[in-house]
Amino acid sequence: MAGRPARQPEAAGAGRPPRPGKALRQRLAELRGPATTPHPLDARALAALAANPGCRRRALLDGAGVDKLALAQALGSPAAFGQSQFAHQRGNTFEARVKADGGQALTRLLHERLRDGSPAPEPGTTTVPDLTAAGPQGRTARTALALREATAAGGWALLDHPMVSLDIAGSPAFLEPDAVVVHPDGSWTVIEIKSFPMVDGSADPAKVGAAARQAAVYALALDRVAALAGARVRHEVLLVCPKDFSNLPTAELVDVRKQLAVTRRQLTRLTRIEEIAATLPDGLTFDLRLADDGRTVTRPVEELRAAVDAVDAAYAPECLSACELAVHCRARCRAAGGVESLGRGVRGELGGLTTVEAV
Repeated sequence: MAGRPARQPEAAGAGRPPRPGKALRQRLAELRGPATTPHPLDARALAALAANPGCRRRALLDGAGVDKLALAQALGSPAAFGQSQFAHQRGNTFEARVKADGGQALTRLLHERLRDGSPAPEPGTTTVPDLTAAGPQGRTARTALALREATAAGGWALLDHPMVSLDIAGSPAFLEPDAVVVHPDGSWTVIEIKSFPMVDGSADPAKVGAAARQAAVYALALDRVAALAGARVRHEVLLVCPKDFSNLPTAELVDVRKQLAVTRRQLTRLTRIEEIAATLPDGLTFDLRLADDGRTVTRPVEELRAAVDAVDAAYAPECLSACELAVHCRARCRAAGGVESLGRGVRGELGGLTTVEAV
């Protein structure tokens, strides 16, 4: 079809994320606990990590798959943020409603917002590939194949909860966007579905900003797959929300070029996980040593606190809205008299004066 980029030859192993070495995987398993299932790293966590790339503590814990919320609770400093169960259920209900017609509403909303003069998708012509596969690696490979096939077909396609991967400081993270739409011209658009309302055509700027940063992570992960498929990822994502206070969907295009540039730059600044792990004492672990009930922590809190404090943190007040360990890090920063607790702006103005006592 005219206007669609030519397909590039498929490289061996296309769509498969890089895997860390055996020694690193073993070390990360030791850090989180040999019997502990790795906690998945999602786009929201990656966006927060990109906002504070100097925090070696968060980089290591996220790379090792440590459940930071459970760790914070065991330390006696639980986080005071997160989505309530009611909000989570409401979001799932709204997303299911939006996708109930096989992607027709989403592609129609996207075409209406584009206003690019292209033909509208005909009813029943949007394909929805089956992305079922075993494990995150299998789902990632299946998604890459479905994207290539949809791009080559030259029609509208909706990938419902595809899985893509992104290499973070030498460790792969598997990410699951709400949806990705393939256009007839071979371009791809990330779809972000949120349950907060758009009232009179606008939504809470803070929530829109957070959604844009999250969508930028997905777009960044899709870039590598797009290069192999001879496609391109559009820099505008479609944000779908309830209209006013109803359950009817409305949408707006959000330009994420700025968020993409910041996220790409910040993630490249992250120290590689193996470099951080190499500086730690042998035998150090964040294992909670859960009892047989799977909930009761048997590890002494002093041991856990010593393990956490062995890894340098870069605390800032913004961490309170983005990291499960922020309350613990704030307390330790205040106890040491660090000026970081007053904010990055103050810290920058004070230069070599690093403690309140010195100031």
